[in-house]
Amino acid sequence: MAVRKISISIDEGTYDLAKTCADEAGLSLSAWLVEAARDRAKLLGWERLFRDYEEEFGAFTEEELAEADAWIDELDDRLTETRKRRGR
Repeated sequence: MAVRKISISIDEGTYDLAKTCADEAGLSLSAWLVEAARDRAKLLGWERLFRDYEEEFGAFTEEELAEADAWIDELDDRLTETRKRRGR
């Protein structure tokens, strides 16, 4: 894979936060920023998908949203447990 080297400017607080997150994840700041950019792009894709769905089929119901929240909470709990077992 080709890699492009770039220069970015960020405020000191954002740098400190990103550096701390990268260190805790065991990644270089560069690798962490790449991962963060990919994650954000995926979120934007999901937002588009949900917006398109609602345009075609109508807004999600409160029941559907509650089910989605419960599912996300369950996945988050499982991820937390996996990280604990791996010592992260």
